[in-house]
Amino acid sequence: MVALGCPKNQVDAELMLARIAQAGMVIVGDHLMADVVVVNTCGFIRPAIQESINQIRSILKLKRQGLVKKVIVCGCLAQRLADRLARDLRSVDAIVGLAYNNRLPEIIQRTLAGTRRRVYVEQIHDDIWSWEDTTRLLIGPGHTAYLRISDGCSHKCSFCTIPAIRGPYRSRPMDQVLQEARQLVESAKELVIIGQDITAYLKDRGIRYGLVRLIEALEGLEGLQWIRLLYLYPSGISKQLIGAIASSKKVVHYIDLPIQHSDDQILEAMRRPYTNAGLRRLIDDLRQRIPDVVLRTTVIVGFPGETDQQFESLLDFVQWAQFDALGCFPYYQEDGTPAASLPNQVPGPEKARRYRKVMARQQSISLAKNRARIGSVLTCLVDKVGPRQRCIGRFYGQAPEVDGTCIIHNCRCQPGASTKAVVTDARSYDLICDARR
Repeated sequence: MVALGCPKNQVDAELMLARIAQAGMVIVGDHLMADVVVVNTCGFIRPAIQESINQIRSILKLKRQGLVKKVIVCGCLAQRLADRLARDLRSVDAIVGLAYNNRLPEIIQRTLAGTRRRVYVEQIHDDIWSWEDTTRLLIGPGHTAYLRISDGCSHKCSFCTIPAIRGPYRSRPMDQVLQEARQLVESAKELVIIGQDITAYLKDRGIRYGLVRLIEALEGLEGLQWIRLLYLYPSGISKQLIGAIASSKKVVHYIDLPIQHSDDQILEAMRRPYTNAGLRRLIDDLRQRIPDVVLRTTVIVGFPGETDQQFESLLDFVQWAQFDALGCFPYYQEDGTPAASLPNQVPGPEKARRYRKVMARQQSISLAKNRARIGSVLTCLVDKVGPRQRCIGRFYGQAPEVDGTCIIHNCRCQPGASTKAVVTDARSYDLICDARR
């Protein structure tokens, strides 16, 4: 299986791999050893779509050479653009939408048997998803695992394709989440809580402060070192949630706060339910109540109608907020989204210029923040071991895959171990450390 895209897609892949293994099929890590290759795709924005299509075409080349028997495409791109894939990539043997993930072993057998059916896709709605199976075959490092607590999204952001792909927001029952968490903690030291908007957890089931309740329940898991919360929707962060994070002994003081923009007119056009003033109050409150909090965000530049003045306002906000980490995306005109039909689309070269300017500004901020950590002692979770007693790890302010790392010298630890390390030097995104003896 080739797994592309975000952590939520990785969880889908792990669930499917477990079902495949339970069906008696042998999973291999080399395309050339496989009879069937499954490509679990991402279809969120244009670059992800292109990456997925390029990967599919590279596997189809192996099929033409007789090295692979069948190629199956699943995931978000299959859900979003099944007809296009069926038309343009005719040698793909099966296209499997999200509603059929649980039936992938059966579909593999049918495909090998030469079934005529090729497209398995239907619209996602609020009762189509089954949360019963929590058995996963992890494909990431065993000491860090993603715990998905919801799927879909009910926000109406004008630029986003996720609700159309994954359907409305649906929370997993807490007993199932906790059951899976207990299984994961048998090997995992870090649980990364994920969902499109985890601040909305259990609201669809009529329960307030669901994420607070989950934090309190996870707090008692033995062997669990870190709980990391990803994708906290700004308007969903309550005083109760901030208090729960501040008082928890296991929730790391790291908040991923995707603001997307800071100009009120652009936020309104994006259909984001907050304002510049509200964001400033929230950031001030977070830093006041959690003094050592690490803040990460994402922003979009070149949204339709974004003027030079509005872009400069965003730059000023980035400078004021002093985010520890920031991801920036040029706006992509995605078919089927309300923003795609808005007037005053920003030209591509201008979007690229604005992207470079935001990232240059953030690079200087990140470097200054990293330099301020020189001389401090950090607790690092080791991810990889390299030559000459050099390890790659992360402190609490670095999420797996998306942030920088700690490069730890004189480290004799194995992956999954924790070590104290002194910060000796800083780069724009990485910290250079020395393990304390």
